[in-house]
Amino acid sequence: MATDFKSARFWAKEVIEKALFPGARAIDATMGNGYDTLWLCELVGETGKVYAFDIQQEAVAHTAERLKQAGMHERASLFGVGHEHMLDTVHEPVDAVLFNLGWLPGAEHGVTTQTATTLRAVDAALVLLKEEAVMTICIYPGHAEGSRELESLLEWAGGLDDKRYDAMLKHYLNQPNDPPQMLAIRKKKIKKK
Repeated sequence: MATDFKSARFWAKEVIEKALFPGARAIDATMGNGYDTLWLCELVGETGKVYAFDIQQEAVAHTAERLKQAGMHERASLFGVGHEHMLDTVHEPVDAVLFNLGWLPGAEHGVTTQTATTLRAVDAALVLLKEEAVMTICIYPGHAEGSRELESLLEWAGGLDDKRYDAMLKHYLNQPNDPPQMLAIRKKKIKKK
């Protein structure tokens, strides 16, 4: 039997799928062309809600059209602002947050997520996570800003309080061209004394 270790995006989806259920709340912190937003809408069902963020209006338009065609536009709220502003627009705890860093697929590579705003966004996401909720971050170190994001996010995750959070990194050790890495954070349940 052949085994394929898959990719960072696949690993992130495995984590998110286990966290979501009908009626859940989720955030797509980097909506891109809307594939992940649509997938999250499917997972949360008719009674769930997805909040999606992207600074590029092209991404918002593509996502809105994709959701409309699938009949799921009412399950999502789309925001044409950076993910670092999620606390300004999401006012309820969430079950999962998904980040897919880098650039908009099919668009100019000059516009990428930025380390400073990504760090503000992951801090905001921690505030919004319910106990036992998860956040996944796919990081693309194959370009200069992606390398900076990886270094900063690993330092950030390594500094999280181990009594409140689990932080896990999954990546290939022997693949060329700096393949994407998946960072997952789980907010622990506070034990009653």
